[in-house]
Amino acid sequence: MNKVQGKTSSYVLAALMCWVASAAFADQPSQQSQFEAPRHFAPQQNADSQALMEELVEQGLPQEWLEEALGQASFTQNVLDAMEGAAERRLKWYEYRAIFLTQQRIEEGVEFIDAHADALARAESTYGVPAEIITAIIGVETYYGRHKGQHRVLDSLATLAFHHPARGAFFRGELAAFLRIAYEQKVDPTELRGSYAGAMGYPQFIPTSYQAYAVDFDGDGRRDLWENPVDAIGSVANYFADHNWKPDADIYHHASGPDVMPVELLQELSFNQTSPPEVSIAQLAAHGLEPSEPLDDNLPVVPLALEFADGETRYRFGEYNFYVITRYNHSHLYAMAVAELAEAIAELHEDKG
Repeated sequence: MNKVQGKTSSYVLAALMCWVASAAFADQPSQQSQFEAPRHFAPQQNADSQALMEELVEQGLPQEWLEEALGQASFTQNVLDAMEGAAERRLKWYEYRAIFLTQQRIEEGVEFIDAHADALARAESTYGVPAEIITAIIGVETYYGRHKGQHRVLDSLATLAFHHPARGAFFRGELAAFLRIAYEQKVDPTELRGSYAGAMGYPQFIPTSYQAYAVDFDGDGRRDLWENPVDAIGSVANYFADHNWKPDADIYHHASGPDVMPVELLQELSFNQTSPPEVSIAQLAAHGLEPSEPLDDNLPVVPLALEFADGETRYRFGEYNFYVITRYNHSHLYAMAVAELAEAIAELHEDKG
């Protein structure tokens, strides 16, 4: 064999080997398709979506309606990205507070109370939740209905149900609840918009909260949290009442303590937790933490250490109603923002007579 023949044969052999390798891999799914969930949600093309549809069909929803709805859901990467950057996880108290405790939000809270005085009074009478707390919740959640979210709820929940690395099962339940709500309310699921996490309407209820706590507070036969502030008012009050809000009880107390609190002590005394109050006033006093007003030594509280812009840490003691607010959003920053906004709204409303 001469050199030319040898070189040509080598080229032919190399080409043949490449073709065989390509053909072999063509018959196998790509690495992405092997290890990633498909980014389309039509039941015929997505096994997880198919399984969810079959469950809902067994519960009475029409298969054709579900196929059409799920087939119109779109994967949304920015929903997954947003889940990683929630403000409650990355901001200090003074930064978080500055978002919600603005003069404009306080003044518009007073306007909301005046505009819906009858519904708020009826909600307080029925459920025992003050008008300013209901108003502050709606004010923090959606700026009194101004910002209800621009994400298609269907897209958000489908993306999170089938792609969230840790909470997929939770969001799968929310997607199922959302589809049921849309079908029962006779609304197009592709038209409903909300937050990146699938929260909806004035009070930003997730679908299972909608099912459990939304009420038809104006008696028109529909539980409409998207466009009806009266239903939203009654629903927020119902949520708090069902989580054992204590009428006329305090939310929190100011307190004093050491300039620097050792990390070990912060952990030992369960600071900034969203669990039920369990640390007594006496326990806190033993470590130099005192309420600014006399309180029963046996009163259980949630101790709070809040960072301010001047670098100081200031202390507060949350009572059971503080814990109830954290049932709405599991963040001590959120609960404190709601409490302070409610106080500011009530004070300005009283000043204006």
